Amino acid sequence: MSKEYDCLIEARQTVEVRSPVEGVIETVHLKRGADVKKGQLIASLHSGPERAALDLARSRAVMEGEVKSAEARVDLARKKFERADELQKKNFVSASARDEAEAEMRLASEQLRAAQENRRLAELEVKRAEEILAQREIRSPVTGVVVDVILRPGELTSSNQKDPIARLMEIDPLHVELILPLSEFGNIKAGRRATVMPEKPVGGTYQARVEVVDQMFDAASGTFGVRLTLPNPGRRIPAGLKCKARF
Repeated sequence: MSKEYDCLIEARQTVEVRSPVEGVIETVHLKRGADVKKGQLIASLHSGPERAALDLARSRAVMEGEVKSAEARVDLARKKFERADELQKKNFVSASARDEAEAEMRLASEQLRAAQENRRLAELEVKRAEEILAQREIRSPVTGVVVDVILRPGELTSSNQKDPIARLMEIDPLHVELILPLSEFGNIKAGRRATVMPEKPVGGTYQARVEVVDQMFDAASGTFGVRLTLPNPGRRIPAGLKCKARF
């Protein structure tokens, strides 16, 4: 007959969400108890200067005047050089005049190259400004539920602040923790199935899989730890419940 062991159902992980940059919270978008998806916006920081910097960078990145002007100078200098080269071959102009025209063409080409490089740098500056602005939007790193909202609009937040903006809990899948006697060591292996029976008011039976078998024993009690992974679609089972597990 299969033995039943006491167990505890826990959240897969609890995450304290902080801002990577210092700033004043403008808006908190979620409330305690709300479902949250990975990547969902949790809070926004004041970002007026960062938005202005992005608008300026975008304006510079789309400016075509410098490049168009440089292209026109290259075209004109090339034609001038071609005419000077043709005339020099017929001895109508001196070699120095041809060399001067060639130098002007090379200078114009360098100016065009510099203008094109400036535009590429402006495009990179747009990406940098977008990244800086994105840091003012705090997004969820997991799919789960909001356990608590600690900071409010108007409060200062940063990466090294004691209080996080919010605390999230991932509860699909759940972890099930067991303490088993040493007599079961070797019988319980990663991947093995188990039946988990949560206490009331949830009740019912659910299938879980062994994820971790501890390789360290507790000599005093003669036990070792096992962790199961319990799928929780729809988040029907809350974390923190006691349970029984049967292999």
